[in-house]
Amino acid sequence: MPNKKQTLGEFIIENQSSFKYTSGELSRLINSIRLAAKVVNHEVNKAGLVDIIGAAGDTNIQGEDQQKLDVYANDKFIQTMTKRNIVCGIASEEEDDFITINSQDENHQNKYVVLIDPLDGSSNIDVNVSVGTIFSIYRRVTPVGTPVTMEDFLQKGNQQVAAGYVVYGTSTMLVYTTGDGVNGFTLNPAIGSFYLSHPNMQFPEDGTIYSVNEGNYVHFPLGIKKYIKYCQEEKDNRPYTSRYIGSLVSDFHRNMIKGGIYMYPKSYKAPNGKLRLLYECNPMAFLAEQANGKASDGYTRIMDIKPTELHQRVPFICGSKNMVEKAEEFMRDNVE
Repeated sequence: MPNKKQTLGEFIIENQSSFKYTSGELSRLINSIRLAAKVVNHEVNKAGLVDIIGAAGDTNIQGEDQQKLDVYANDKFIQTMTKRNIVCGIASEEEDDFITINSQDENHQNKYVVLIDPLDGSSNIDVNVSVGTIFSIYRRVTPVGTPVTMEDFLQKGNQQVAAGYVVYGTSTMLVYTTGDGVNGFTLNPAIGSFYLSHPNMQFPEDGTIYSVNEGNYVHFPLGIKKYIKYCQEEKDNRPYTSRYIGSLVSDFHRNMIKGGIYMYPKSYKAPNGKLRLLYECNPMAFLAEQANGKASDGYTRIMDIKPTELHQRVPFICGSKNMVEKAEEFMRDNVE
């Protein structure tokens, strides 16, 4: 990769003034996520060579089988952020409860909490399909210097100060926003540095891809069923192309670059939806809106939903603005 490209570290320093808060703490936090992502990437790339694929034998708080790499990624991200004394609390999709970080310094002034999905799409690990990490960062709302409480984590998505994801694919990319656009950085494995490869990423306002697990079609709300049929009609620039990987990070990443819509609606099998508001939907919604896209539960802006529990699930529709608005129109017109 050409040396003239800006590294992630250089980008963070150069754009420090555009961050909502400029104490340097947020910059160090992004750097710690970068470090953990490199470690996890190394393990993901070895997944076919060593005994880290397959189920770990445990289930997480959602009752899902944990994969060995799920557990590894969870441990690495938590260790990295804890040891560097940057955050005051962490919540992970893999943990039952949030983690309070007690600084060695009794007068520590750590202001940020992180919510993380350490390895999204982990059921794809065994078959060598792209997986990812999703993270969301908030400023705490309880007094600095005191232990964090649930209140610090149950904030609306519109209070996020940063969010992003890492996609471990044919190349490894870290994509994030601090509320001033979305930028993507690709890892050069020979050097171990992330370079700015996708500046100012934007969803096209219209797209030609729809991403949904059509195997659940019969369980979907009527509005989603009718929208899918609309996508399949031979009219105007349709039918759209169906592309569904089953890894939110990968599907979102493709749709942001090429233009498309991702849907995981509620169903009879998952009446509240399947994706987690705090670990998946809010960070992706923040990225989408910063990239000229839109994110909704079918009726309401995702980032305006007030969380009531740590592992809350919600329906999720996200992507190119015009496509999401058309799906919302079908939902409004077909209330069951």
